[in-house]
Amino acid sequence: MRVVILIFFVTTLFSACKEKEHSLTGFFTMPDYPSGSGIAYHDKKLYLMGDDASYLMITDTAFKTLDTISFFASETKRIPKEIKKDSEAAAIVSVNRIPSLMMIGSGSGPARNYCWIFDPITKEKTEIALDTFYNRLKKAGLKNLNIEGLTEIPGGILLASRGNKSSPKNYLIFTSNAFWKDQANTPFYISLLGATEDTTAFIGVSGLEYSRLSDRLLLTTSTENTYSSLGDGEIGKSFIWIIHDITSKKNYSGINPAIKIDLETIDKRFSKQKIESLCIISENNKRAEVVLVSDDDKGGSVIFKLLLKSKR
Repeated sequence: MRVVILIFFVTTLFSACKEKEHSLTGFFTMPDYPSGSGIAYHDKKLYLMGDDASYLMITDTAFKTLDTISFFASETKRIPKEIKKDSEAAAIVSVNRIPSLMMIGSGSGPARNYCWIFDPITKEKTEIALDTFYNRLKKAGLKNLNIEGLTEIPGGILLASRGNKSSPKNYLIFTSNAFWKDQANTPFYISLLGATEDTTAFIGVSGLEYSRLSDRLLLTTSTENTYSSLGDGEIGKSFIWIIHDITSKKNYSGINPAIKIDLETIDKRFSKQKIESLCIISENNKRAEVVLVSDDDKGGSVIFKLLLKSKR
């Protein structure tokens, strides 16, 4: 009997420790802010943009609204799909040595070939057409271009293009800082993301975040029943993938995640949530605190705060 009780105790203790490996620490619904797609963190502030929203939302880390910045004219809450700029990703990047918010369009249509630079101090906004750069990417093999992820890494910018069920491949695009300034000549290198993944159960990349502390790339990925870069489909499951030592892999033809985290196993509130992006708000050698944004496909957004255990 004592042996049975001891085994039960050890098993229970192990299960409890495993459950605490990653934990959800915050959950916030934003029913009035549409289609959260890109999120970035800088100077104790979160910057949130929806792919069919007309304005940028700025909050504190408790998700209290601090400011809103108008970007696009719209008479409706959600900009119609046919004309929206489709700003799918956001990140803090260095522009002339000044930390600035960059948001980028998906490139899945002519109206979506843009990026925007926002100065958090002066609140100056700059819109830049990316037709030349995006056309080079398409000619290089990314015919179904669909930029969903953006992050700054040492010495450059990293983008992610999401596939779909008709074209079940994701790609990472390594390019230079300020690539938008010399689009005809700026170098880039394309790597197949998840080269060993099962394409019959396709999981698409939806967001990127780089950890300068650990040189890890964090990616949000999700399943969605869609066969094109323009269409939406039934939401499935969402994951966090982690790639170690990403800066040493800039010239790899294929890159695979070392860790895959099924978010539903952490908390059931991730069920049927299409996680679009994430950002790191604090980290040390043991844990990273991240914020994730979900598009509920109903005109609202959901924010999650998560503690991720750092491990190899």
